[in-house]
Amino acid sequence: MSTMTVIWTRRARVACPYFMPKHRCEIGLWFHPARLPLGGGWHGSCTAPGHEQVQLTSDELRDFCNLGYAAGCARLPEQRPWDAIRFSIAREGNSQVVMTYVCEINHHPGAHGTLEYDVSARTWMNSHPDPRVQKMAECYLESYLLRKTTPASADEIAS
Repeated sequence: MSTMTVIWTRRARVACPYFMPKHRCEIGLWFHPARLPLGGGWHGSCTAPGHEQVQLTSDELRDFCNLGYAAGCARLPEQRPWDAIRFSIAREGNSQVVMTYVCEINHHPGAHGTLEYDVSARTWMNSHPDPRVQKMAECYLESYLLRKTTPASADEIAS
C-alpha cells in the first residue's frame, strides 16, 4: 500500500468536528457510502463560528463535511480543539452498544472516551457533552444498526 493510500484511508474514516448532521443523504455522492466516517452520507449544517447559517453545497458535503480533516474548507477555524472525530463499536451485547470516540488534533488523539446506548430502551446511558459529537455518534449508531438489520447487496459484498 502506498503512503498516499494510507493517508487517504486514514482521512476517509473521520468526520469534520464542525459538521452537524441532520438526515441521511440518499443522492449518491459517494461510491461506497457505508465506508464513510458516519457509516453513510449525511446532509447537515456547518457549525464553524460565524458560518452557522451557511447552506452547504453537494461538493462541500462530499469532499469536506462528511470526511473530516477538511483543510481545503475556507470555514475551518485556524484555532480549533479538534480536526476530526472517529467512531467505532467497542462491543455489543445484552441490548447494549458501547462506542468509542477519538477527537483528533494534528492526526493525533486528543479527547477520547466511550458512549453507551441501550438498544431495548432506545436511550443513551451516557452521552457526549458536545452536541455535534453526540449527534455524529447517533448517526454512526443509526448506520451501524441499519447495516445489521439490512442484508448486504451483491454489490456491497463484491466491494
